[in-house]
Amino acid sequence: MILFERDIHGKTFLLVENSIVKEDVDAIVNPANEHLAHGGGVAGLISREGGPRMQEESDKKAPVKTGSAVFTTAGMLPYRYVIHAVGPVWKGGVQEEPELLKSSVLSALNLAETLQIKSISLPAISTGIFGYPLEAAVRIIVLAISDFLESAAVVERVHLCEFSHAKAMELKQIVEDIMTGF
Repeated sequence: MILFERDIHGKTFLLVENSIVKEDVDAIVNPANEHLAHGGGVAGLISREGGPRMQEESDKKAPVKTGSAVFTTAGMLPYRYVIHAVGPVWKGGVQEEPELLKSSVLSALNLAETLQIKSISLPAISTGIFGYPLEAAVRIIVLAISDFLESAAVVERVHLCEFSHAKAMELKQIVEDIMTGF
């Protein structure tokens, strides 16, 4: 379900309430850890749905530095790729977490551009088991998406995706507040 839609620099930004593995896009972003061990949360869901091939490919690409992204095939999922973005673990905001989160998002989106992906969906990276405060993270993520879309040549549509209805409603309020200035 679309909760928010905005044209940004001629491209489309959407906030959606949906399971990331049910998104109608070319690629999805997995909020990964540095070891690309996709055990729990959204990463676990994507890995289970994608099957063992995705984890096997991930094992060959690990470790991945926080703030970076790599891609694998999507295994049994209906996407061209899964982009694994390594966001920071929240440590009070004093260990470059904002810069690392922005870098993680931009790394994933720039990789999508390189891979010729027109549409991509990402979750609120680092806000689950990594503990990043939701409002602070979403502000960074949305502004990074906006910055990216300003110069994107291939990517036409970016979704920020959340499965939980309660969290999606929180995201909607945060995104509307951020977008008031656009």
